[in-house]
Amino acid sequence: MDDLLKWRSEFPILDRTTYLISNSLGAMPRGVQEGLRVYADAWSERGVRAWEESWWQLPGVVAGQIAPLIGAVPGQVSLHQNVTITQAVIASCFDFSGRRNKVVLSDLEFPSIQYFYHEQRRNGARVELVPNEDPVRLDLDRFLRAIDETTLLVPISLVLFRSAFLVDAKAIIERARSVGAHIVFDLFQATGTVPVDVQDLGVDFAVGGVLKWLCGGPGVAYLYVRKDLQTARPRLTGWMAHQRPFAFETGAIDVRADSYRFLNGTPHIPALYACQAGLQILNTVGVAAIREKSLRMTNRLIQGAKRRGWRINTPENPNERGGTVSVECPHAAAVCRELLARDVLVDYRPKAGIRLSPHFYNREEECDMALAQMEQILREGSWETHASAIHA
Repeated sequence: MDDLLKWRSEFPILDRTTYLISNSLGAMPRGVQEGLRVYADAWSERGVRAWEESWWQLPGVVAGQIAPLIGAVPGQVSLHQNVTITQAVIASCFDFSGRRNKVVLSDLEFPSIQYFYHEQRRNGARVELVPNEDPVRLDLDRFLRAIDETTLLVPISLVLFRSAFLVDAKAIIERARSVGAHIVFDLFQATGTVPVDVQDLGVDFAVGGVLKWLCGGPGVAYLYVRKDLQTARPRLTGWMAHQRPFAFETGAIDVRADSYRFLNGTPHIPALYACQAGLQILNTVGVAAIREKSLRMTNRLIQGAKRRGWRINTPENPNERGGTVSVECPHAAAVCRELLARDVLVDYRPKAGIRLSPHFYNREEECDMALAQMEQILREGSWETHASAIHA
């Protein structure tokens, strides 16, 4: 008996699709519509008074719902529009003009983060992009060797986006701490499917978003700052971080002492309403229960793909993988498009293959069905109808 399946009715799209794409966009909870109605009613009926009555406090309210999912406490988390912005806020707390100015990145990191930090070279940063021969696993020894006494920041994903490889967080944190570098863990592909405790890890900064496993939709990212680093002062700032924003004082900012000091411009109110239904469900279900089921389903996918002779670009070791299985079958990009046409929702990434990402609301047999559909598409040759569009 799978007790988690009782939540299926809260996600309408599950009635008409096989939804295996939660690593990219979590299924929308039914309650999102009510949340957006509350937002629209507040704007329509209360007008500008909504700021004072509810909207101004909303970033703190939603941050409090995210905090327990990453092992943080209220007051340690601030909210932003996307993860790249959270990285920009962190980077703006530091000076790259001195000897300690190196940023260590893996070439397996999500491209947006690589793009951002490479542009910081114009501010004096030295960027070392650590190569990996294996597209699945982080070369831990090579990565650790790159972190030295001149390293300032080490942005790294806890779960890699292509392969779902789960990196050795403690080893990276220990190395960074030994040389005085700061770790920025990206939890986007972990939170909601892998238990995370930022305080237990002792991480300096952590970022992520609600878009994927947290079923919160686009527009809300979070930034955790360890308590002893909350005096950091970002240069990327704005009126939300000012002690008295509605005094509209001119001149330099009088920065707040709490997590709001890491904010900047006007917050993304509609997205803050939309994301709460998913956060409430995830907090109720609990990530430990989700992880237990996730490991069963991802193992089921791995074994099924192996039986068909397909390359698996995700670790078989359950201690090394997150919630996704990347499968490189023949003509994977075209097969993915045909799966989407058949309402089997997955995605394709170069150097990964088809990414299948079951979540707590999936039936385990949906994993078997998706693989069977892939096999049928290859056997029938229906993937060929998409090949020309891919190569165009």
